[in-house]
Amino acid sequence: MIFAVIDTNVMVSALLGGLKSETNTSRIVEYIFAGKVTPVYNDKIINEYIEVLCRPRFGFDKTFVYQLIAYFKRVGLFADRSKTDEYFSDKDDIVFYEVTLSHLNENEKTYLVTGNIRHFPIRSFVVTPTEFVEIVERI
Repeated sequence: MIFAVIDTNVMVSALLGGLKSETNTSRIVEYIFAGKVTPVYNDKIINEYIEVLCRPRFGFDKTFVYQLIAYFKRVGLFADRSKTDEYFSDKDDIVFYEVTLSHLNENEKTYLVTGNIRHFPIRSFVVTPTEFVEIVERI
């Protein structure tokens, strides 16, 4: 099983492109629906998903957003945070990294998937959506 902490920008991209599209971000969500990938989260990540995905400028149906988040929580894994001393230009990104670190200690097939890779330390487990799709397809 592959585990992924999905950055909010990946979720936004997947929904903007349409979940049935052939974009890598929508494929990642499809992998979750298909049981190929297990999302890893904590309450702060879930709250950020809701806050961002329900912004009026995106125009996403709020009922759909809440159903999607409920599904992620049902099939995903809650993880605590492993504190890091690494520097982040955007403090909101730290939670995604720390949750990944926490679950990485339990399972080496855990990745942080982000469209803003430059916001994170260079680590083999921090990958772009394209890289993550390639990883999943190899397994």
